[in-house]
Amino acid sequence: MGTRVLVLMGSDSDLPVMRAALEAPAALQVTTEVHILSAHRTPQQLADLMKKAPERGIRVIIAGAGAAAHLAGVVAAHTLLPVIAVPLSGKLLGLDALLAEVQMPKGIPVATVAIDGAFNAGLLACQILAVGDPSLEERLVAYREHLAAEVAEKDALLQSYGVDGYLQRKGTRG
Repeated sequence: MGTRVLVLMGSDSDLPVMRAALEAPAALQVTTEVHILSAHRTPQQLADLMKKAPERGIRVIIAGAGAAAHLAGVVAAHTLLPVIAVPLSGKLLGLDALLAEVQMPKGIPVATVAIDGAFNAGLLACQILAVGDPSLEERLVAYREHLAAEVAEKDALLQSYGVDGYLQRKGTRG
């Protein structure tokens, strides 16, 4: 199957955080595509990409931006595909980006994850895709079971070694 998740960022300086948006789709065998496009500096290229996105197999878009964080909103204005915003830290610790992204006007929704929450954006994109993909849904169930097993294993170690012993084993001092 072609690309299913498109990951966008406004600048290459966003790549260290936005790279995490690729991790969950990769682990769940969902294909991705990544672009650097600016809502302000490359508006026509962005509009063109959004126009062609559905025919190219894109089903969910993740957009990461900081400061005024217009990228996700501009993307949402150009497509009916689900858009997930990742507010990026920077100025004002990312609160400016978070507030810009959660205050979208009525009629142009954008889902928004936590500041620098690119991994969860990738996971949410996969969950959206799983609505129509039983195989992907099974992989997500297995992922959740893996998370639960990790927590159970940590709790068993905590119960076995106590707080101090557990922290020593992890190399953490209390």
